[in-house]
Amino acid sequence: MKKFIFILLIALFTGISSSAQNAGTKTKKQVFRANKDQIIMAQKMLKVPDSGKIDVETRDALKQFQTEKGIAATGTMNRATLEKLGIGLTTAQREMPVSPESLEPTKPEPEDSTTAKKTIFRATKTQIMQAQKMLKENNFYAGAETGALDAATRAGLKKYQAANELTATGTLNQLTLEKMGIELTDQQKENSTKESQ
Repeated sequence: MKKFIFILLIALFTGISSSAQNAGTKTKKQVFRANKDQIIMAQKMLKVPDSGKIDVETRDALKQFQTEKGIAATGTMNRATLEKLGIGLTTAQREMPVSPESLEPTKPEPEDSTTAKKTIFRATKTQIMQAQKMLKENNFYAGAETGALDAATRAGLKKYQAANELTATGTLNQLTLEKMGIELTDQQKENSTKESQ
C-alpha cells in the first residue's frame, strides 16, 4: 500500500511539474521583417530615396503601392508587398506564412455626393530641394539640399510656416510651396483645381 501511494505521489508531482513548465512556455509569434537589401530594392522601385530604412516617405509610397495592388495599405514591407514588387524572399521568410491582414484590401469608401476621394498632395524631390535651399538661406534649416523630407527639413518647415502665418504642419504642402514662390507641377495644379470644384 505504501508503495502504491508513493508511486501515485510521484506521478502526481511529475504531472504538476510538467504542466507548470508548459504554462510558462509561450509560442513565440514570428514577425516578418524585410532585410536592408530588400528595403533598398523596394525604395528604388517606388522611386524614393534608397536609405535602407523605412522612413515616412517610404511608408507613404508603400501605402500608395499597396492600395493600387489591392492589398492592405499598411505602409509596412510585409511578405505580400515584397511578392507584389517581385522581390525575392529569403529562405526564412519563405517559411513564414502570409499574414491574412496583409492581404485584406482596404475597404473602399462608399461613393456618394458627399464623399469625394481626397488626393494626397506630394511635393517632388526638386521642390523639396528648392525649399531646403530657401530654408537654409533664411536660417530655418542647416542641412544639405538632399530632396528628402527628413526630420530636420520638417522642423525647418514648421519654423518657416509659423513665421509666415501658415499652419505649422512640417509638411511641404501647396500653401507652403506657393508662399515660397516654388512652382507647382501640372499634376499638382490639376489636383488643386479638382479639389476646389
